[in-house]
Amino acid sequence: MDIVTKAPRGTEDKLPSQMNKWHTVEKIAAQVAEAYGCKEIRTPTFEHTELFQRGVGGTTDVVQKEMYTFNDKKGRSITLKPEGTAGAVRAALENGLLNEALPLKLYYFTRCFRYEAPQSGRLREFNQFGVEILGANSPVSDAEIICMVDDIFKFLNLKNVALEINSIGCPECRAKYQQALREYYKQYEAQLCDTCKERLEKNPMRLLDCKSEICHGFAKDAPVILDYLCDSCSDHFERVKKALDEMNVKYTVNPRIVRGLDYYTNTVFEFISDSCGAQGTVCGGGRYNGLVEEIGGKPVAALGFAMGLERILMVMDAQNADYEPAKRCDLFIAGTDENASSYALSLVRQLREYGFWAECDIVGRGLKAQMKYADKIGAAFSMVIGENEIQAGKAELKNMKTGEKMTVNIGDKFAENVNSVLMAVE
Repeated sequence: MDIVTKAPRGTEDKLPSQMNKWHTVEKIAAQVAEAYGCKEIRTPTFEHTELFQRGVGGTTDVVQKEMYTFNDKKGRSITLKPEGTAGAVRAALENGLLNEALPLKLYYFTRCFRYEAPQSGRLREFNQFGVEILGANSPVSDAEIICMVDDIFKFLNLKNVALEINSIGCPECRAKYQQALREYYKQYEAQLCDTCKERLEKNPMRLLDCKSEICHGFAKDAPVILDYLCDSCSDHFERVKKALDEMNVKYTVNPRIVRGLDYYTNTVFEFISDSCGAQGTVCGGGRYNGLVEEIGGKPVAALGFAMGLERILMVMDAQNADYEPAKRCDLFIAGTDENASSYALSLVRQLREYGFWAECDIVGRGLKAQMKYADKIGAAFSMVIGENEIQAGKAELKNMKTGEKMTVNIGDKFAENVNSVLMAVE
């Protein structure tokens, strides 16, 4: 196949036949977020590379290996965003949103880009739904944002999605834990993969989620972060768990969750499903109290989450979930000749202005071919317009499913007349 007619590796076309699925998920996600007081934000597809180097973390795989980075025509380093949080926080700072009433609650749908090996549930261009809450430091806010994800999945009717939570502490207690990890892994240093050998000094927590079979085996007996939390971080985590218990949100504490981005602090969480292959995480998030300051703002407590929409749809398909039905044509009006076809177009316009999905022939088909086309596009009703119908000011509205016909005035208030008939049929 000619490369021009093939999508780049790791990308997918979202076809018209699939859009009712996307609309179902997007509608529910937005409705739940808005019920929690979140407002939509849209940020650029690309940002200055330094935003991700400082915000996401220079030692992460995302920054070191996966970003699509290039120089623009003036030599400035630009990166297609690999995740949504850093851009949303940058936008809040640049536009003074943190000067408004806090907490600031934002949600977004965005495309993200990461250069990694494509596989089931993992693409190089993918879609995320995310929520960020800035200006809230209470453990209750941690529980609330987790509850928001839980509500989204309940409204989507997802089954067997398990919540796992952990705390990775503040920079002070995490420094002690990282030192303990270095001491533990020193005995296995020669056997570590090349990437983990580099991580050992720079960011030893990254060793815990290495996919190498050997490194993964060493992680099983590694020190646990929960044993190194300071009193404040430990108390925060206990209060998060208490709030989740009070809201009847089921969870499991998994001390191996560290998340893949450096900006996380304290509470981190993942929602796991066994319906999306090896890529079991369908949503991840947590608290990132240092990010706003890291990219140039004053210290502001913050937390958020992101879910991969492709993975959500993969789970829903695997579970035979219900989607909103795809929209179909309400009425197709066929014309018997050129004059009638022009008249049909004027009727269709009236219907569209009224809110109907209406169609007529625009390619010059004969009457038989027009009716065949109406059936092919799934039109609920059809109508044939000829000279007799135009003169009489009346035409027959045909139910394409039952064959039943009803006479409708096609003069003044045509759309209202059609609507009355269809309402009576329903």
